[in-house]
Amino acid sequence: MKTIVNKPWGSYQILDEGKKHTLKKIIVNPGDKLSLQSHDHRSEHWLIAEGIAEVIIDNETFNLKENENIFIPKGSKHRLSNLGHQKLVVIEMWFGETLDELDIKRFEDIYNRK
Repeated sequence: MKTIVNKPWGSYQILDEGKKHTLKKIIVNPGDKLSLQSHDHRSEHWLIAEGIAEVIIDNETFNLKENENIFIPKGSKHRLSNLGHQKLVVIEMWFGETLDELDIKRFEDIYNRK
């Protein structure tokens, strides 16, 4: 089992890695959200495994529940939020030629990360 990485909003764990993909399990604590961000080198697929997610992609907002999924195109500004009272579990797949945690442009972050 891979290492759990703690973040201000919850945690993630890498489940699988390949040449053009990374598969992660993300847990977002109740009331928390990730930064509004974009990626230059990857697209993402999110599958809601537990809880209810609010997802922003560019100027659209989506509310997703368990067993629903969404695609985030490369370059799109996006954010994942847990507005509920229970943990949010998301299975995230990155797909691209370059897969790196540094491929993040943050536009808004309640935790004041750069």
